[in-house]
Amino acid sequence: MTASAVPLLTDVRRRRADRARQVADVLRRQVVGGEFGDRPLPLDSVLARRFGTSRNAMRAALELLREEGLVERCPGVGTTVARAKYPHGLDRLLGLAETLREHGEVTNEVRTMGLTVPPPAVGERLGLPGGEPVVYVERLRRLNGLPLSLDLTYLARDVGEPLFEADLEHNDIFVLIERLSGQPLGRADLTVEAVNADAHTAAVLQTPPGTALLMVERLAHLSDGRPVDLEYIRFRGDRLTMRGHLLRTTE
Repeated sequence: MTASAVPLLTDVRRRRADRARQVADVLRRQVVGGEFGDRPLPLDSVLARRFGTSRNAMRAALELLREEGLVERCPGVGTTVARAKYPHGLDRLLGLAETLREHGEVTNEVRTMGLTVPPPAVGERLGLPGGEPVVYVERLRRLNGLPLSLDLTYLARDVGEPLFEADLEHNDIFVLIERLSGQPLGRADLTVEAVNADAHTAAVLQTPPGTALLMVERLAHLSDGRPVDLEYIRFRGDRLTMRGHLLRTTE
């Protein structure tokens, strides 16, 4: 073998790292999907055979999942699921409690609620004239007692003011809007991106500052098309996964 044909050590390490990421992507899905339940994962050697990879690459893949906080690696015990992630569907317009009802109880701590003059961009999104007050609600939302999201909500005044006397602790705002206004919601415009937790948000969600969060911006409309609810939701990414179904159509 010529010197030029000898694989460089850096190339070997890079291929191992690439393979580890490939394995981690598939294994992550299995862990999040509950395939292993409360049981320990199979031995590294068993997983390596199952994935057709080396034990070193499998160990590296499991280390990636450990760094994400998805699994724990304990000598003498093996690899176990650290915590469950809950699926949040993107196929229907539902409140959080409606979405996660099969996974436990969602409760809301109302941290702030009242009338405010919103930033101009918020008023524009809600189709309101400049300087028009809106109802602002900030909630810490918990699932089974654990912090899940920090929700900042701006509501058109006629829709939001009836909520002052409503039970926001145990009800989704979407449910209350429909119940109190007598009008159904129709659709929502949605954006999802990753953001780093600022110090305030990190303290509220009980996560280290700088932790990656799932940031959802959602503008909900009544069935007649009127925008009434603009939300900025910061989810703990280690406790939630977004899922949806997409159809490819031709025009």
